[in-house]
Amino acid sequence: MDAREVALLTLNACQKQGGWSDHILKKQLALAGLDSRDGALATQLCFGVLQNQILLDFYLSKFSNLPLKRMEGKVLQALRLGAYQMLFLDRIPHSAAVNRAVELTRTHSKNPRAAGMVNAILRNLERNLDHLPTIPQDDPVRYLSTLYSHPEWLVRELMLDLGSGETGKLLAAHNSPAPITAMVNTLKTTREGLQEALRAEAVQTSVHPWLDGCLVLEKTGDIERLSAFRQGLFYIQDPASRLAVLAAGPEPGMRVLDCCAAPGGKSFAAALRMEGQGELLSCDLHPHKKALIRAGALRLGLELITPMTADAAVFRPQWARSFDLVLVDAPCSGLGVIRKKPDIRYKDPRTLEGLPAIQGAILGNAAGYVRPGGVLLYSTCTVLRRENERVVLDFLAGHPDFRPEAFTLPGPAGTAGEGMVTLWPHRHGTDGFFICKLRREG
Repeated sequence: MDAREVALLTLNACQKQGGWSDHILKKQLALAGLDSRDGALATQLCFGVLQNQILLDFYLSKFSNLPLKRMEGKVLQALRLGAYQMLFLDRIPHSAAVNRAVELTRTHSKNPRAAGMVNAILRNLERNLDHLPTIPQDDPVRYLSTLYSHPEWLVRELMLDLGSGETGKLLAAHNSPAPITAMVNTLKTTREGLQEALRAEAVQTSVHPWLDGCLVLEKTGDIERLSAFRQGLFYIQDPASRLAVLAAGPEPGMRVLDCCAAPGGKSFAAALRMEGQGELLSCDLHPHKKALIRAGALRLGLELITPMTADAAVFRPQWARSFDLVLVDAPCSGLGVIRKKPDIRYKDPRTLEGLPAIQGAILGNAAGYVRPGGVLLYSTCTVLRRENERVVLDFLAGHPDFRPEAFTLPGPAGTAGEGMVTLWPHRHGTDGFFICKLRREG
């Protein structure tokens, strides 16, 4: 099994089973036993097709007599892989892209004529690469949807906030690679010490331009195999998540509750800001995620973290008004992390309609744990107003003893004078993220 076959099987499984590409790809790579180079190619192919799927289908449909929706799943994925390589990758000969797509079709299709069809469509596309069909621009929503491969409903919603010009910039950022950012475990090492340890393992590092204690990594290979990782010298976290913790302002000696903690990044960041002093309960609904948090805390040496299995929407009377700080990183649509999970954009929007009610219930429940004078920090990894500002405004309408509190963050985010801020990939270079700081009176 080579990189292209791994990509095809991953893409087909995502389409058929509805699973997330990163998890399925990881399993397929393990089964195939590819080396790091072929594994990187499989990842590039898989993510590249997902990032450009609507655009690829637009072009393929112009050269196919059979509607794409009537094709076998694996046949369509073979076509997309071939088209992606010809349209976006310079180092792969077109002949190799076409021939391998035909071979994969012959291997995986039930239709003996499918391989010939794939060959004809891709050869026709190859002949027309210098004068491809033009995407109609009469409808701005449909144009941006096709060009950047985002569903029309999402483009339309983003344009309400950003306008067409800036929406295009955001969608382009969604299709660009996200940097790998490592947070220094200041209880075990310094930034310089971590850089030295990573250089010894041939990892390229650079200092993050505006976030202290953060390194940008390149050429990492499997991060979990690095000695510096196993020794707990760092953990991986997007700057946006770290900024949420900075806004919350944990301090040594505090009692902190992280309600929806898995995989634990905010708990780890808070524990480091607390300098290992105090108490931090790190909760998640699922037992296997509790184990994930425990493993991370143990690796980093963060003994003040107590992982727990708990439902963030169910009130625990023993916790009432007893925490200095409560973090609520609520379940959300995840549309702020499209750079890392490109298939999130293809979620059925109907499945997202109930999220604000769930988020509001969790936020309202968590509010009961905040002591008078304490802080409630609400965050999501989405940019949709209905999951962010509107949830907060609904909460404040029913909780007059809470008020937004201004905070200042490093870098381009600056000061959030009204106590809330949305981070955008194209503006801030982070995940799409919402942060709101609320303080309880008294």
